[in-house]
Amino acid sequence: MFLPKYPDSPTPPPAHVADQVPARRPAPQISVSTGAVATVLVGGVVLTALLAAVAVTAVSVAVAAVVLRSLLRDQHRR
Repeated sequence: MFLPKYPDSPTPPPAHVADQVPARRPAPQISVSTGAVATVLVGGVVLTALLAAVAVTAVSVAVAAVVLRSLLRDQHRR
């Protein structure tokens, strides 16, 4: 009663299945202009220069703080 009913003779797979090639979706065309590349490069150079300037400023402020601290400590000892 609850057993599945199978067909008497199963149908063979079609012979042309191996000949079919899966359909490929065409890739979208992306065009990059020379101006866009130049803008990205210039932006990268500017950001790198700003980062280097911030790093140099931080180091110089740290050195100045250490020098001032040592000078103030020497005056408190006298």
